[in-house]
Amino acid sequence: MAAEAAGGANLGQVVILLAAGVAAVPLFRRLGLGSVLGYLAAGLAIGPFGLRLFTDPEAILHVAELGVVMFLFIIGLEMRPAKLWTLRREIFGLGATQVVLCCALLSGVAILAGLPPAAAVIGASGFVLSSTAVIMKMLDEQGETASDAGQRAISILLLEDLAVVPLLALVAILASFSGGPVESTQPAWMSVLIALGCIAAVVAAGRWLLNPFFQILAGTGAREIMTAAALLVVLGTALFMQWGGLSMAMGAFLAGVLLSESSFRHQLEADIDPFRGILLGLFFLSVGMSLDLSVVAQEWGMILAGVAAFMIVKALAIYGVARLFRSDHREAIRRAALFAQGGEFAFVLYAAAVSAGVMDGRTSAGMTAIVIISMALTPLVVIAMKAAMPPPKESFDGVEKADGLQSRVLIIGFGRFAQVVSQPLLAKGIEVSTIENDVEMIRAAAAFGFKVYYGDGTRLDVLRASGAGNAEAILVCVDKPDVADRIVELVKAEFPLAKLFVRAFDRGHSLRLVEAGVDFQIRETFESALQFSKRTLIEMGVDEVEAADLVKDARKRDNERFELQVAGGLQAGRWLMRGNMATPTPEPFSTPKKGGEALNPDAAEVLGREREDARTP
Repeated sequence: MAAEAAGGANLGQVVILLAAGVAAVPLFRRLGLGSVLGYLAAGLAIGPFGLRLFTDPEAILHVAELGVVMFLFIIGLEMRPAKLWTLRREIFGLGATQVVLCCALLSGVAILAGLPPAAAVIGASGFVLSSTAVIMKMLDEQGETASDAGQRAISILLLEDLAVVPLLALVAILASFSGGPVESTQPAWMSVLIALGCIAAVVAAGRWLLNPFFQILAGTGAREIMTAAALLVVLGTALFMQWGGLSMAMGAFLAGVLLSESSFRHQLEADIDPFRGILLGLFFLSVGMSLDLSVVAQEWGMILAGVAAFMIVKALAIYGVARLFRSDHREAIRRAALFAQGGEFAFVLYAAAVSAGVMDGRTSAGMTAIVIISMALTPLVVIAMKAAMPPPKESFDGVEKADGLQSRVLIIGFGRFAQVVSQPLLAKGIEVSTIENDVEMIRAAAAFGFKVYYGDGTRLDVLRASGAGNAEAILVCVDKPDVADRIVELVKAEFPLAKLFVRAFDRGHSLRLVEAGVDFQIRETFESALQFSKRTLIEMGVDEVEAADLVKDARKRDNERFELQVAGGLQAGRWLMRGNMATPTPEPFSTPKKGGEALNPDAAEVLGREREDARTP
């Protein structure tokens, strides 16, 4: 088969790869070990040193590296040039310091272990460049990519990608000293010059070509062409940067940054994301397959000692650099746990060193095993770190927990919505009790004269302690729809006599709340949006009375559409919503002889209003 000739994998092997991932990842995530370790274990099980269902993991690895490429492209889309510029200190200061210090210390460890100086330096350099795939996947799973600590981690990874060119040049320099075959290598200055030229070319293309290119394609209206164009940009940029001696991931990241301010950014992210997830999982599977258990069995003492020594020394160096750059103890420990492993670039660097005569095959195989084992251990190290350093307990100084409250009104959640809601009630002198589960919000409210108690409204015991059983009205003002739904469920079941007023997130949430039987619900932005529109009309010269009538009409039509949606679902009553595009109204093939009949009182009322409007000139 052509597929077998091209990639060595037939349809049966594709099914095996998918089945291995589907079976292992949910199991490892349920055990709290993370998806990365699940993929690695699955790869080891089906690889040449497990069940031998695959014999050439390198062929899969080359394809799967595209997952890392696409991951970096999506990260780049979130990293606008101005934001990237603000991270320059972290990239070239923090990142460079970490790479240089770790390289020096690990080279010393390798020399002490008996490796020749040239092989020791290359072996250490490969281990210094941490796994972008492992770190980014773990940050993504824990939702920390956009945090300050996550941004610093990304900055270090970017510097490590930039270090690819000088490290490959270092292989050539060391080969010349050791008498290796360097006839075909180019001078280091030329490598740097080509790399800078490639970066400049990509920046120029992104600045002046990409947006017009996507605008032309968008005009065709062909969705699949936009997806193909997104893949072309990502893979083409990655290939071009690889040709220039840089990493493919660096090229994809740069392409993402250049498109981060494009109007097509969200569509590109949606097009690339499915490919990124599948290929990234395939990458981890192929890394697991690449672990040569025969080498581990023969050199187990050296390899285990190497893993321990390299990871410990690197972690200590990373911790020291983090503290030097004023990170707190907790962030420094976490960064050391994340970055203490080797990375996928080591495979490329060791192969180049072997071909240049800087490192022999036995040393390369041992170092490769050390890197892969360290990648597999990283999720376990992070889990151990979390167990040893649980999150600090939140201080409740100056904060009272809800207990024995008795007021006519209970407000649950005290964000910006509830703060406004409370004002007329307090002006009338109505007793109000308020609970909130954000300690900082409670302290901030106290500074403005509000007494807010700590309590989680999704817990029945807290609701009882907050006086829900005696309250005339319960106001659910939380900003998360799923939390609001849980509170509504509890209140309707346990405190049915209380009037229930709920802040709705959107129209769909409003429909759920009506179905749940709340007394009143309102979308959090509805009335403010209408007032916003009214003021816009007035400022554009529309008479104030006419503007008020237009807003009244919009409110009326929205209410009618909502009533139809309660009976017929979210798509009902779409004709009541005005759009800025002409939409043909479907006509019946034949005029019905009998008029429509209402099936319930609400529908009868709506139909009656429609007939009255039709008679009004």
